[in-house]
Amino acid sequence: MNIEIQSENDVQIVVPLVRRLDASVESTFKQQVLEIMEKGHKKVVLDFSHVDFIDSSCLGALVSIFKSVNGRGELVLCSLNSNTHDLFKLTRMDRIFSIKTNRQDALLMLRG
Repeated sequence: MNIEIQSENDVQIVVPLVRRLDASVESTFKQQVLEIMEKGHKKVVLDFSHVDFIDSSCLGALVSIFKSVNGRGELVLCSLNSNTHDLFKLTRMDRIFSIKTNRQDALLMLRG
């Protein structure tokens, strides 16, 4: 799965370069994000600006990533389109994850 990784100060920005986060990429996506955290990066932004769809398997992968990060770092999601944002509201995952409208807001949260 193609992802782009950018650094801004002490924050790693992970941008999945796929339209669909589904079962076909779930394992690779999860592994790539966890590897970033295991390298000692404590602050990660997941920028979903290219993603149009997230299925339940990738939602589960995000929960697993969140549990791995919890207490050892910070994870912020940003740039969700209306459909993916609705999925987080419907499943009440918007109460668990820090979700920001755009990358700048996510970076400000992690710096503040």
